[in-house]
Amino acid sequence: MAKLLPLLLILICISYSASADFYRDAEITWGDGRGKILEGGRALSLSLDNYSGSGFQSKNEYLFGRFDIQLKLVPGNSAGTVTTFFLSSQGAGHDEIDFEFLGNATGEPYTVHTNVYAKGKGDKEQQFRLWFDPSSSYHTYSILWNPQRIIFLVDNIPIRVFNNEEAITGTPFPTSQAMRVYCSLWNADDWATQGGRVKTDWTKAPFVATYRNFNINGCVAGSQCGSGSDSNMKAEGANNNNWRTQGLDANGRNRLRWVQQKYIIYNYCSDSKRFPKGIPAECKRSRF
Repeated sequence: MAKLLPLLLILICISYSASADFYRDAEITWGDGRGKILEGGRALSLSLDNYSGSGFQSKNEYLFGRFDIQLKLVPGNSAGTVTTFFLSSQGAGHDEIDFEFLGNATGEPYTVHTNVYAKGKGDKEQQFRLWFDPSSSYHTYSILWNPQRIIFLVDNIPIRVFNNEEAITGTPFPTSQAMRVYCSLWNADDWATQGGRVKTDWTKAPFVATYRNFNINGCVAGSQCGSGSDSNMKAEGANNNNWRTQGLDANGRNRLRWVQQKYIIYNYCSDSKRFPKGIPAECKRSRF
C-alpha cells in the first residue's frame, strides 16, 4: 500500500464527468470528412473506403479514470477492417490500453483484441469472441484504469483484468503518463482477418461504424482532482469516483470466469511457443 500512496497523490487533477457530447469532448483528427458528428453531438460515425479510414480523439488527456462508449460495428462483410477504442500516451516509451475489433466475412464472428502497453512494452494480447452480434445494435465497451488495475468491460461485464504487480513481478504498469481516448476505423487486411487470408472487399465500401454515449469519468491531467474549487465537480458525489479503487466483487469474478472460460480464443499467457523460456512473470499469478 505504501508504494501506491505516491500514485494516489498523482491524482491532483480535475475529476471530470458529464453527459455525452462529441462536440464538447472529442475532435475528428483524420479522414478528410469521413468522420461525422451526428444527433446534435450524441453520436459520431466513422467510415472507411479504399482511399482512407477516419478517426477521432478526446480533447483532454487523463491520468486514470473510467471510459465508456457505445459502439455499433461495421455490419455484413467487415473482413479486413479494424475498429478501435483505446487510450494512449505519446512519445517513446508510451503507455496504451487497447480495444480493437477485427472484422470478418459475413456470418463469421468479430474478434475482440485487447492489449496493454506500459513504458513502450506490449505483447500482452488476449482475444475474445462476443456472445452477441456487435454490428446489429449498440453495446457498451469500457476501460477502467486506476493505480491498482485495468479492467476491460463489455456491457458492464468484465472480460479481462490486468493488475498492477510491478512491485512483485517487475511487469510495467501504466501509472504516470496521461492518455487520450482514440477511436478509429481503418484497413488492416494484411493481418486483421484470419491472419490476413481474407482481404477487404472494396465493393462493399464505404464501411461505417457508429459511436455514441461517449462518457468519461476521470482525472484531466494538469488540474486539481476533487479540489472542491469547482462546485460542479464537488457536487458529483462519491458514486462517480468509484473507479479510483474499483476492483471485482464476487459477482464480477464469476462473470470474468464465465467469459474467460467460454469466449477467450487467445491468451498470451498460454502461448508456450511464443515464450519457450517460460511464460511472463505476471501470468503465474491469478487472473481473477
